[in-house]
Amino acid sequence: MMTDVERRFQVTDRPIVAEEVIRRVEHPGNGAICVFYGVVRDHALSGRRTSFLEYEAYQQMAEAKMAEIAEEIRQRWGIECIAMTHRIGRLAIGEPSVVIAVGTPHRKQAFKACEYAIDRLKREVPIWKKEIGPDGEEWVE
Repeated sequence: MMTDVERRFQVTDRPIVAEEVIRRVEHPGNGAICVFYGVVRDHALSGRRTSFLEYEAYQQMAEAKMAEIAEEIRQRWGIECIAMTHRIGRLAIGEPSVVIAVGTPHRKQAFKACEYAIDRLKREVPIWKKEIGPDGEEWVE
């Protein structure tokens, strides 16, 4: 049986269902749920075409770091309802790679905390991305 933390902070090789992530932050006191829904695009930041992505992670550490980020948000804004799920493996263009949901009483808190969560996740959580396209493949920092 999964613990509450395992349900709220996940690295998975299965397709992400955004509604499941959102359900993890529903609470009668929340008037807003802000969702970051990151999908695979058809080009890299460099402009190079991408056919698909491959993600790898140090799963246990990644989930622990997600929980740490949520704790920072709780301490900074008093927000308890946070969930993050990141996908690993091969992802096609348009597939969701990451979904973050933040539930709060008011919308401004939700937007700030959700932006903070994705920025921190991209910088600190041990998940690595390889872009594969017609011109080859490249690991991205």
